[in-house]
Amino acid sequence: MELKPGLRLKSTACTSELMVVRAPKGDVDLRCGGAPVTAFGDTTESPILPEFSGGTQIGKRYIDEEGALEVLATKAGSGSLSVGDTPLAEKGAKPLPSSD
Repeated sequence: MELKPGLRLKSTACTSELMVVRAPKGDVDLRCGGAPVTAFGDTTESPILPEFSGGTQIGKRYIDEEGALEVLATKAGSGSLSVGDTPLAEKGAKPLPSSD
């Protein structure tokens, strides 16, 4: 699936909903709970794979290893995010500058 910033997606395996913040060019195999994510309106359902059951948290951003893909969780769910079989990492907060 080709992703574009602002695109809203939902998991077919759990209640997670996502918004794309940054996307690489070309097709991306974005998954939640081990199953491909879909656009809103699709009623496909899939089981959660045990190795992808870490969950997503509302308001957290998730990125791939290269930093080319960034998604925001707009609704929490029990499935974890991945590109293919490679898990996405939770993006940490930027440190604030010191005020010495």
